[in-house]
This record gives sequence, structure tokens and C-alpha cells, in this order.
Amino acid sequence: MNKRQFLTRAAVLSATASPAFATKPARHEACNASPVVLTITGSIKRHNRGALDPAFDQLLAKHQVKFSEAYGVDFALIASMPAVTIKPTTEYDSHQHALTGPLLTDVLEHVGAPGAGSTQILMHAVDGYAVMTTLDKVRAYRFIVATQMDGKPLPLGGVGPLWATYDADNIDELSSKPLKDRFELSPWGLYHLQVIEA
Repeated sequence: MNKRQFLTRAAVLSATASPAFATKPARHEACNASPVVLTITGSIKRHNRGALDPAFDQLLAKHQVKFSEAYGVDFALIASMPAVTIKPTTEYDSHQHALTGPLLTDVLEHVGAPGAGSTQILMHAVDGYAVMTTLDKVRAYRFIVATQMDGKPLPLGGVGPLWATYDADNIDELSSKPLKDRFELSPWGLYHLQVIEA
């Protein structure tokens, strides 16, 4: 869709104008014991891995993500966080579905992201979609990182395993829009977040 391509290009161009990674190396926490499902980079205080490896971080490299250190979030960590359930009407089938997962603000707090509302959050999806928003918007919309829909895990190859989303039915500025226009800030197949301090 043209709007999606425009938003992707705008988000990527904005991110490239900002520093993508810390300038001084830090001591890393222990790496995850299970596969990482979300990589968080940028202005964060906690790290558990080093720089991008273009040979083995193929998807990140393909989407032109660059970093000198990052935090790799595994599914066990996401699942251990307090879960919230929302019931938005989705754009894909026009039905309400129960989506469950932790608040995105909890995930960002875990990695030591800045708390200023002007902090920018760039979200990348596995299909190449990228969208930028602010921490103020993440809070106002009560974004969750959904891991389940209607009590079942979100599959890779579907809209999972992670979906950054919100209950557009209960957000005044979105609920009056056509359904297809309510979820521009909601990437399914979420796999990377870049935190950019304003």
C-alpha cells in the first residue's frame, strides 16, 4: 500500500538522521538462553549483546539497522511480564479479537529507555514495514506487545510472534476513522525497536 511505503521510508529516513547506537562500549548482561524475538537498540541503558553482525543478523542488516550494542528480548522475558488484554476490531477481518501481551512501556522500561514523552520509537516488522512514534503516543494508546490472539500464540508467518498494537475502538482520534486507517502505527511481525532520545 502506498501509505505504508511512505510511512516506512519516512521512519527510516528520520532514524538515519539520529544516532543509532551508543558511542561508548558497556558491559553486557548474560545473553539469552532461548531465541531472541525482539532486538532493542538505541538510547537504552541495558544491553546483553554486542554489535550487529551482518553475516548472521541478516534481517536486521537487510533493513539497514545498525548498532554497536543491543538488548535481545526472548519470548520467556515477554511472557514473564504482566499481561494486558485488549479487544480491538482488526482491519484484516473486521472482527473483534482478544489480543494479549505486556504493555510496550513495560518492555521499554525493562531495557532502560528514556522516560521523556518526546522519545522516539522506531518499530520494524519482518515484512520491512517501519513506523515511528513517540513515547507519549505509546502511553496514550496503551500499546501492547501482543503474543496471543483469542488465547492462542501469534504464529511467525501469520501476524506474530509479536504484534505492537492498541485498542483503536477505544481511542477517540482513531475510532471514527475507517478501519483500514486505524492501525498505521501497529506493526505485526515486530522484531526490532530503535529508541531515539529527543
